[in-house]
Amino acid sequence: MAGEVGQITRVRTRRNRTRPSGLDRRAFVKSLAAGVALGARGNVWAAGGPLMAAAKTYDVAVIGAGVFGAWTAYQLNHVGQSVLLVDAYGASNSRASSGGESRIIRMGYGKDEVYSRWAMRALPLWQEFFALILQPSLFHQTGVLWLAHKPDGYEHDCQVTLARLGAPHERLSHDELARRYPQFNLESITWALFEPESGVLMARRAVQAVVEQAVTNGVDYLDAEALAPSGSGRVHSVGTRRGDAIRAGAYVFACGPWLPKVFPELLGERIFPTRQEVYFFGVPAGDARFQPPALPTWINLGDGEAYGMPDVENRGLKLAIDKHGPRFDPDTGSRIPTTEGLSDARRYVEHLFPAMKDAPVSETRVCQYENTSSGDFLIDHHPGFENVWLVGGGSGHGFKHGPALGEYVAARITTGGEIEPRFTLATKGKMQHRAVY
Repeated sequence: MAGEVGQITRVRTRRNRTRPSGLDRRAFVKSLAAGVALGARGNVWAAGGPLMAAAKTYDVAVIGAGVFGAWTAYQLNHVGQSVLLVDAYGASNSRASSGGESRIIRMGYGKDEVYSRWAMRALPLWQEFFALILQPSLFHQTGVLWLAHKPDGYEHDCQVTLARLGAPHERLSHDELARRYPQFNLESITWALFEPESGVLMARRAVQAVVEQAVTNGVDYLDAEALAPSGSGRVHSVGTRRGDAIRAGAYVFACGPWLPKVFPELLGERIFPTRQEVYFFGVPAGDARFQPPALPTWINLGDGEAYGMPDVENRGLKLAIDKHGPRFDPDTGSRIPTTEGLSDARRYVEHLFPAMKDAPVSETRVCQYENTSSGDFLIDHHPGFENVWLVGGGSGHGFKHGPALGEYVAARITTGGEIEPRFTLATKGKMQHRAVY
């Protein structure tokens, strides 16, 4: 119905924080992923039924239920705000940058201390959340191994920063690396930096769990495509494609690669969604060398800018080339890997892991980065709307920071404070000069 918010999942639990009556967890998460609102006891609207209450005005409406939007909604609710979370395709859907199976969480960022600090804050927040929902296996502590090709490169900068911040790490000589991890071809590698407490987040399931818990805690969830606000000054409502009106005191657009489509004049030339191919290779039968803890997650910037993961949850050895691909439309872009991409990935994995020669491809993914000009996040007010926030620019490294970013955005909205200069819109250029890895 025009002028009202339809098909909302809303759970009024107060002290009782159980999930909706009659639904097991898997069904509820599936409903969130599909963007379907399910009925529950209390003041709730049921799927497919008529709207049962007039639209309310929220403290904050968050547009986008990827990792940035989900954690922003969760943290806003945690500090007492009434929140509506909206997504066009469903929480951590297959088109989203957060929709993949796994993402790395690591502390090393070269000299970029701000991101190392955020990662160090985010990891315990993820672990505390997984403990709260009784799903600790959404994080795999595989360790992260940085393969270094020269003594004074990016990995050295990581080591210096981690030492200054007190983050656990270990420097491995070439000989120690060969003894500990004989799976690697080390002919061009001179040493390595190991982060023992880092590892792998199960991305899609983790984001859906954040949304589920946010809804359980009182956040309302709406399956709808929100439109860009019109006019200027203070925004009183935001429309949806089907005619709903979303009313809130503040609006957070955390739309990932859709940000340049929602705000084309402002962000169309400042955020660059790129096509990225990911491959999983089947490991030899009964061979534990490619499973954790025998093989850690690894990053190899000095030889083709690639990263990968061990055989986590029996999905196969993951490999991704970290170089930015061509421009990509998250709505309509083809998700079928290219012949050239497969050839490059196979050549790379066979070079780095000789025992993986002729390994079968067990799974593929095509996702996207949402790059800013430098790789820094975008967290700032919209210059034309006093109560609209822009949150995005994950740039291929943002997933791990979700809970820390949500905490930061919630604090800026509720208590104010200066925005980190690197996150401001003013620093986002129209030419890409990647500086964050």
